[in-house]
Amino acid sequence: MTEPVQGPGESMQFGVERDPVRVVAFSDAVIAIAITLLVLEIRPPHGTRHLLHGLASLWPSYLAYVVTFMLIGQVWANHHIMFDHIRSADRVVLFLNTVLLMDIAFLPFAASVLAEAFRDGHGQRTAVVLHGSAFELAAVLFNLIWWYARHDRRLLATTNDSAGATAIGRRFQLALIWLGTGTLLGALLPVLGVAVIAAFIPYYWLPIAGEIAKAERRRGRGDQT
Repeated sequence: MTEPVQGPGESMQFGVERDPVRVVAFSDAVIAIAITLLVLEIRPPHGTRHLLHGLASLWPSYLAYVVTFMLIGQVWANHHIMFDHIRSADRVVLFLNTVLLMDIAFLPFAASVLAEAFRDGHGQRTAVVLHGSAFELAAVLFNLIWWYARHDRRLLATTNDSAGATAIGRRFQLALIWLGTGTLLGALLPVLGVAVIAAFIPYYWLPIAGEIAKAERRRGRGDQT
């Protein structure tokens, strides 16, 4: 592979542009490891004399596990949505994606801190802010990657028109606002902050309207031929 030649009037290119298949595969592996490590933070109660009570007392661990697992699942799903429309990745995309993966690998620790704080009854505000900030950083990086890939549409595939790209961008921007709001509320009322962040889960699993319209138009053209 050779470095692309910079022609007059062309946008700046940062290194060789590569097929993002390996980027997605490596990202899937990191996300799979991070999401699996979450369950290791749920430790069985000491002794079995009052096992039911001991298991019930682990509710903060269950809560942190479910919320974090589902949010990481959304990260995985939307990472695929994003890279479904990115045809090539240069060094900037590789760097931003690496920082994103570094943040994702941190999430099991943030979930453990959240569970411990609610279990002990101390430091909940700090724990919710730490947990929410980790996901807020992921949202920032998603927006940066998508904004960079959309610039001049140089890195985007032709499978996505402007309306579809805008719809994906709006969804990523919404994550930025929603998670940021939950994090700020968590600094005041930890339970409310967790509730707002958790409420984000069912909404964000909804399909992106722009992508549905694009797929329906494709099917309509196929039926006419």
